[in-house]
Amino acid sequence: MKENYQRQLDEIIEMRQQAGDVPTLFLHSCCGPCSSYVLEYLTRFFRITLFYYNPNMDTAEEYARRTEAVRLLLASASYPNPVSLQVAPYDHAPFLQAVAGLEGEPEGGARCTRCFELRLEEAARLAALGGFDYYAATLTVSPHKDAERINRIGREMGRRYGVLWLPSDFKKKDGFKRSTILSKEYGLYRQDYCGCEFSKGHLPGLPPLADG
Repeated sequence: MKENYQRQLDEIIEMRQQAGDVPTLFLHSCCGPCSSYVLEYLTRFFRITLFYYNPNMDTAEEYARRTEAVRLLLASASYPNPVSLQVAPYDHAPFLQAVAGLEGEPEGGARCTRCFELRLEEAARLAALGGFDYYAATLTVSPHKDAERINRIGREMGRRYGVLWLPSDFKKKDGFKRSTILSKEYGLYRQDYCGCEFSKGHLPGLPPLADG
């Protein structure tokens, strides 16, 4: 039976609200547009540190452009609970090492799995070091991303490093649609490829999207 990640998230939020606390969340950000809806939604219930770490970006210029979109979002929006930002330095080498031999895989295949593992492992490691209550990723807001795969990897990495994974399928409740509205409202850069050199020109049949 297919898991309902949105229901799982709702249950966690309800449990924490009944306890009367505001837990901490280390939230991996794939890009500004995807983060826009997720932050609007989750800052009602969590104190968030947004973590920008995406070694899949093919150039330092693209990394900087997407980082700036995240900074613009945080400067433009207001949230019920404060949001801090942690940006990792650009380094493409770990991604290339992780996907070596998978360069020719189709978009959405094994290469993407390795990319998710790379990014979520680092997020889990730092979330555990920082003593956060949960960690999560904005990735599931994208219609191009497999929520089941992301949640499976997130749980695995959480168990590995001893931090709770916050389940999600942020495209539910019109999350992706809302992210497009917010992106236009804040003037955020919306990229038309996932980020790596192997994904250029391979997004299936949709207009330019936030899809890191």
